[in-house]
Amino acid sequence: MSENEPSQSGEDVDEVQYDPASSRYDIFECPDCDNVVLALGRDEPPMSCHDEPMERVTDVEMSVKPPDVRQVLLEAFGLPKAGLDICLCVIGEGPVSANEVADSLGYDRSTITRYLNKLVDLGLLRQSELNREGGGVVNVYHSVDLERMRRETLIGFYVWAGEAATLIEEANLTKQNYLEENPDRELPDVFWDSFPDE
Repeated sequence: MSENEPSQSGEDVDEVQYDPASSRYDIFECPDCDNVVLALGRDEPPMSCHDEPMERVTDVEMSVKPPDVRQVLLEAFGLPKAGLDICLCVIGEGPVSANEVADSLGYDRSTITRYLNKLVDLGLLRQSELNREGGGVVNVYHSVDLERMRRETLIGFYVWAGEAATLIEEANLTKQNYLEENPDRELPDVFWDSFPDE
């Protein structure tokens, strides 16, 4: 593991805190409702809600572990190292067949095929047929336009982040309802057991 790589346990990774003055993204909230929005690469004017400008969040006290691109791709898209390697191979060398990717990376052909199909389904690669000189056709894989890849991966991540935010909101509402129904009791240690593992 290199010095720049985070440890698997995450213990050696410094936490980060949202800083509206220097972040490459902005978080806005509506002063009248619970609407909170993440804006990436957005120019002024600020986002609006109820036809009124939203306010930039400036009072974040919570720190978080910085994301690692490999972990993001794994969590959001189910792409572990093999999937990322395959995607980068096709982007760098395409158009290539599954056999050519397998030869280049040394992965099992079934692994290559599985991830190539997943990458096509995600919209990160495209598949076409190529006529062989000796006859017949072979499926080959190409990278999509980089701007399209940027859009697809960001939207895919936002869908995942939206699902994660929904889970957090459900947890908070469940906690609030429990405490309202049981004002004399603390939240039980088994609170999280009410959320089934997917």
